[in-house]
Amino acid sequence: MASTTTSLHTPSGTVVINKIGHGLMSMTLTGTIPDEQCFAAIKGGVDSLPEGVKMFLNGGEFYGPNANTANLEMLSRFFEKYPEYADKTFLSVKGGINLKAFSIDGSEENTKASIENVLDKLRGKKKLDLYQFGRVDKNVPLETTLDVMAQYVKEGKVGSIGMSEVRAETLLRGHKFHPVTAVEIEVSPWEYGSEQKKVIEVAKENNIAVIAYSPIGRGFLSGEFKKFEDLPENDRRRQWPRFQKENFEKNVVIVDQLQAISKPKGITPAQLSIAWVSTLGPHVVPLPGSARTDRTLENLASNNVTFTTEELAKVNEVVENAAITVQGDRYPEAHMAALWA
Repeated sequence: MASTTTSLHTPSGTVVINKIGHGLMSMTLTGTIPDEQCFAAIKGGVDSLPEGVKMFLNGGEFYGPNANTANLEMLSRFFEKYPEYADKTFLSVKGGINLKAFSIDGSEENTKASIENVLDKLRGKKKLDLYQFGRVDKNVPLETTLDVMAQYVKEGKVGSIGMSEVRAETLLRGHKFHPVTAVEIEVSPWEYGSEQKKVIEVAKENNIAVIAYSPIGRGFLSGEFKKFEDLPENDRRRQWPRFQKENFEKNVVIVDQLQAISKPKGITPAQLSIAWVSTLGPHVVPLPGSARTDRTLENLASNNVTFTTEELAKVNEVVENAAITVQGDRYPEAHMAALWA
């Protein structure tokens, strides 16, 4: 049976985390979810873990309405109310956006400003275990940005460094400059191509964890939505290529194929997707997001899913077909240029 935990290699030592993490973006992106619900979802997930295993939490400096710091402020309130959970969690935060211009800014000045902003909003209630830029600034040398981050690690203000949406060669370049603890990339049954495979392999060779975000395809692969009209009218996914009406109807076939495998196993398509991502390596950590306790526990239960050789072959066949047949990019056109830096 595959392990339900994995190890993060940080400058201060090895940290054991659950093999499935918890993404927190949806808790504050629209600013409409009350603290009590968010807190219950975080606590429920952490409480379900064995003693000594930390939950990998992923937040963002800009995960709020109009890219504000609502996510960090919510986390600060959580750890203030439940201080005993600080040592039960490993907190990763994405930053690096110039919040005035809302653009990627890897300059020394903005990198310092971003980290200081994150630390300020957390108010010392929880250590910043890992800090990473959400995207790489292609106009600033990578080493310039990493040098600032490394200084904060040296001073003990940040626990470790991460990278996000980078190619394998960029990951290696960064790791040679300063040890990288984790790299975050999108991986799911409908998003698994050559770039993902290269990053996963290089990360394995260098003891770097792969944080695989959107393992359920931003909810599409859960089977919750059967047609475009099922998406709420104000749902931002309506603007994303794969969710738009002309593509939705074609892509739902992928969900049907996953359901044909998950239903006989007595699991949901979401659990099947998360469990499949987890099979890609002992260092690969699926990162589903949730603001609901029941959904969080459903996601984490994917740790108990195992595949027979025949079942895994069937899922892999769906994945291979999806790589060819999926309709639409994973991000709107304006965001695509920042991927795989």
